[in-house]
Amino acid sequence: MSRFSLLRPALGHVSYLILSALYMSLFLNVAFYKQAFALLPVDGLHNALVFATMPIVLICALNIILTLSSFLWLDRLLVCLFILLGASAQYFIMNFGVVIDRSMITNILDTTPAESFALMSTKMVLTIALSGVLAVLIALWIKVKKPARAWKSIALRLVSIAGSALLIVIIALLFYKDYASLFRNNKELVKSLNPSNSIVAINSWYSHNRLAHLPLVHIGEDATQKPEMKNGPRRNLTILVLGETSRAENFSLGGYERETNPRLAKDDVVYFPKTTSCGTATAISVPCMFSNMPRDRYNAELAQHQEGLLDVIQRAGINVLWNENDGGCKGACDRVPHQDMTRLDLPGQCIDGECYDDVLFHGLEEYINNLKGDGVIVLHTIGSHGPTYYNRYPKDLRTFSPTCDSNEIQNCTREELVNTYDNTIVNVDYIVDKAIKLLESKQNTFTTSLVYLSDHGESLGENGVYLHGLPWSIAPDTQKHVPMLIWLSPDYQQRYGVNYECLKNHAKANDYSQDNLFSTLLGLAGVSTREYQANDDILASCRGAK
Repeated sequence: MSRFSLLRPALGHVSYLILSALYMSLFLNVAFYKQAFALLPVDGLHNALVFATMPIVLICALNIILTLSSFLWLDRLLVCLFILLGASAQYFIMNFGVVIDRSMITNILDTTPAESFALMSTKMVLTIALSGVLAVLIALWIKVKKPARAWKSIALRLVSIAGSALLIVIIALLFYKDYASLFRNNKELVKSLNPSNSIVAINSWYSHNRLAHLPLVHIGEDATQKPEMKNGPRRNLTILVLGETSRAENFSLGGYERETNPRLAKDDVVYFPKTTSCGTATAISVPCMFSNMPRDRYNAELAQHQEGLLDVIQRAGINVLWNENDGGCKGACDRVPHQDMTRLDLPGQCIDGECYDDVLFHGLEEYINNLKGDGVIVLHTIGSHGPTYYNRYPKDLRTFSPTCDSNEIQNCTREELVNTYDNTIVNVDYIVDKAIKLLESKQNTFTTSLVYLSDHGESLGENGVYLHGLPWSIAPDTQKHVPMLIWLSPDYQQRYGVNYECLKNHAKANDYSQDNLFSTLLGLAGVSTREYQANDDILASCRGAK
């Protein structure tokens, strides 16, 4: 017998399973207990007892699951899987205030290698390594004693299951109303419970995506371009700048006290200060805003195999181009010409798989000069994507300091974090202004227009929440309130009878959302189709207005 074997601890099967359940329940659910403690005021003996029974219930539930799996020889596999899931989820819940649900799984799977690397930190590696990887190695190292008689092992495990079930029943009889009230009134609390949150979210994601390969549903098959747009003295060109993670609160165009939009303030744009997003993550907002479905009736499964806005515009005979700098168009550009600008790896613009948004203009003027007919161009920016906000702008646009030059944003001061984020908005200002200047330079041959709309907002540590992706029902306004603006060349205003003052007045007075993009862009491009809804077209009520 080797010395290693002598040092290797040995436990009975039941003891091993209970110990595993104990570790997961107590050490990998700190985030859950913190949230439960905040929601359940422990101001008396009764509530204190309710709170004290929570880890007992969780230990018993995990023990039942692991013990049942042991009859199929799957217990060690589940122990390792549950520990890794729990350790990873707890890190992100505690440090960024995220919620583990289907949309978060979608975000994880849609994340590019560069975005994943941006989240890496010493704290993250050490935390997951110690609470997850090391715990798994210990779980695999411990030897489970083989019983002298198989029936005895089976009997002991059955007794363990029965004992755990009995404890759960007793606690339910004593405190069912308290548990029911807590979870009924705080439905998101269960999404911090490890490892069930990850398992439920992954299962929901799978169920949600298994219909993704259904036949393509066509829309707008009657799409044509209006004669007055098609046969005018100049061709039409529209640029849609699609923002990323830029929140409206930090746009000076909307009243923010800092001057984060100095260039756009001089561009005679129409800013819409009351605009909401369809979702709180790119994977939801982008497909939604390019679909013909409003947020309250949005069907993500259908959107995955249905044509969208750009398909309809292209069908009308208009040239479409999507320039990508943010990890993918989430299906919105699948059937139109598109190019991933990060693959160019341009010196001075691209570092470690990510590029400044300036890369979106590479070759763009040449493309416009060679256009045959009208065009719609989408520039998908990386915008204000975190947590590495400091990588979103070049040094010459570092307007506010000191900055948070780290991906561990929760460790930066409030001033540093806001300064860094505001610098990303200054860069957004620069990019949108650059697009406007490009359009202005083409006004001899094109009637031009531009729309800027961010996909969702961002949390910057308010109430301990960072980044984005919280479920819509509980997400703060900072994640749902997004900047939107429209710029129309004087030629566009005159040629198509758009009253700019009317548009500005409507922008100040009315609420808008990403639901408006579909018909507004169809209207801008002059596309006639049954899919067009005049009530959703922001410009419709100001066309021909005096």
